[in-house]
Amino acid sequence: MQPTFLAASPFLPLVGLSVILLIAHTMLQAMTATKEFGRDWNASPRDDGRKVQGKLAGRAERAAANFRETYPAFIALAFGVIMAGDPIGLALIGAWLWVVCRIIYIPLYLAGIPYVRSLVWVGSMIGLTLMLFVLLF
Repeated sequence: MQPTFLAASPFLPLVGLSVILLIAHTMLQAMTATKEFGRDWNASPRDDGRKVQGKLAGRAERAAANFRETYPAFIALAFGVIMAGDPIGLALIGAWLWVVCRIIYIPLYLAGIPYVRSLVWVGSMIGLTLMLFVLLF
């Protein structure tokens, strides 16, 4: 039997969306690198250590790395808030803010748009901070 607080948590769909974001980043990175190096490279063990040189492939790689830097914190905070039993307060706003900002971040980074992209990243950090605030206080 599943605990009631897990079954009813509005954070679980956000965790699911975050996994979709992870997959999207991974696919974008793979597709842009494959476009640059070809299918044979993609199917290979990539022992040659080649790094992408194209702007789009490089941006996709860096955007994915940036996502992976904050993703563990989001997952830990989401499940921490679920366990703490605060499913509909400030933490939920923070979680939505993180997810929405991370979605907006992808096309901004791929397009090479400065400043706005940085503001969106700050928004995602504010989202994590709101979630953390609920756990600490």
